Amino acid sequence: MLKFSVLLLFAISAVSISGKRHCLEGAGHKRRPTQEKYLQECTLYAKSSCCHAGITEELAHSPVITINTTYWNRCGNLSKLCESYMKKIECFYRCSPYAAHWAHHQYADAIVSVPMCQNFCNDWYEACKNDLTCVNNWLTDWEIDEKGENHCKNECIPYREMYANGTDICESMWGDSLKVSDSPCLCLQMDEMDNKAIKLMEERSSSSSSSSSSNEEQFCRLKMDKIKQLKQLAEEGVETY
Repeated sequence: MLKFSVLLLFAISAVSISGKRHCLEGAGHKRRPTQEKYLQECTLYAKSSCCHAGITEELAHSPVITINTTYWNRCGNLSKLCESYMKKIECFYRCSPYAAHWAHHQYADAIVSVPMCQNFCNDWYEACKNDLTCVNNWLTDWEIDEKGENHCKNECIPYREMYANGTDICESMWGDSLKVSDSPCLCLQMDEMDNKAIKLMEERSSSSSSSSSSNEEQFCRLKMDKIKQLKQLAEEGVETY
């Protein structure tokens, strides 16, 4: 489980994107990302992984019951589709070589304000809205026993009653870890397009251009659309030059 607890109650600072590749500290993270050929889950990050293969074992089975000492089924097993979104977030935190871009300024094993695409958050909400949960913030709202295991303080209710919409689930479930991006382009979807989006963020962060935000956004969208078109052509076996 994402290990941030009460540290998310502290003030945060803005995160600047750099091209350096390193990992978050703690929670089983490597010092630097390396290839992992035998990941049982989180294979999106196999070529450059901040986690060791063994860490993904608990995520490799469905339904997921527990991650370390945190139980995912305190209100019953999650539906398969809802569980898949939970896994995406867990994999990003544990294994992504990009997670450290958004490391907490005081706590190196925590992430903060990771820019999420609105459509990802909306789809996550739709996938989980009929599942049950008893906490709003999965990092701080549990009752933790002497073994470090989580228990409900309140009754289980549907996600659709706990969270208002996709924005709410992204910005509440993991505290301040995630934030819905103002840009539909410079944001993460937890898929193979993320490395492209992050490169554009790096370019934007390092650019000394005085171009307006609207021009930057337009350029970003055009570039991402071009990347998607080339990817689609490649999948169809069409040669590109």
